[in-house]
Amino acid sequence: MSTYQVAAPAGGRLRLGRVARLARGRGVLIAAGAVVALVVAAAVLAPLLAPYDPGAVDPLAVSRPGSAAHWLGTDDTGRDILSRLLYGARPSLLAPALITVIAGTAGTALAVSAAWLGGWYDRVVSGALDVVFGFPGLVLAVVGAAVFGAGLDIAVATLSIAYLPYIARVVRGAALRERSLPYVSALGMLGMSGRRICLRHLVPNLLPLVLVQATTSFGYTMLDVAAFSFIGLGTQPPTAEWGLMVANGSPGILAGRPEQALFAGLVIVVFVVACNLLGGELSRRLRGEDR
Repeated sequence: MSTYQVAAPAGGRLRLGRVARLARGRGVLIAAGAVVALVVAAAVLAPLLAPYDPGAVDPLAVSRPGSAAHWLGTDDTGRDILSRLLYGARPSLLAPALITVIAGTAGTALAVSAAWLGGWYDRVVSGALDVVFGFPGLVLAVVGAAVFGAGLDIAVATLSIAYLPYIARVVRGAALRERSLPYVSALGMLGMSGRRICLRHLVPNLLPLVLVQATTSFGYTMLDVAAFSFIGLGTQPPTAEWGLMVANGSPGILAGRPEQALFAGLVIVVFVVACNLLGGELSRRLRGEDR
């Protein structure tokens, strides 16, 4: 007896593939968003969640492994690692947030004004962005620290300048496309000024793209801020900060006490990966790939 196989319609396979991609993308979006929200909540609620004062030194509990008293162990001065991770989330998140907001705001303003005015102003802005884009952010931050001294404020200022082109160049291209749309010409014919068109129409329409760029940049700025503290030019001891914790815990790795550097490095990696996944999924949805 012959056995016949009925082929599934091509349209059905396409619909099933689209549903699978949509479910997978939604799962990534939820998981990455949950990680980011969890870390932010931990930073905000650190005084309520931390079992110890992050600066409290216990000479009798130096470099202890995880236990009931100290879940993640203690560092080389007897400070509780979990408490320092929770409190360290505050400067570790605040500095990248400030950098992202400053770079995003200034980059959007430059991009929209350059796309709208065009001419020599656009050429000057584009050339300046290309020059800044050629300098690695961390190198620019180190130069700033050498000139003005070490400190987290110097890192925020210099990295804001370094990350400005990453947002401005993408937004400028989108602004040029938006400016060429018929509704912009129609608003101009109705007598609306260029400033009002930009503020009330162009900028709001570009905000989703700015949000995507800011989300992705946030993770990379955290890496740079952590690296800046790791080399001793950012947050200074005894403040709890993830990059500084990795630096302080590095000698313990060879001594068989990797807890401080391991856990601090792990939360940095997890948060950066979550930001990248979140930014990538938001970008995919913005391009309409789920439709």
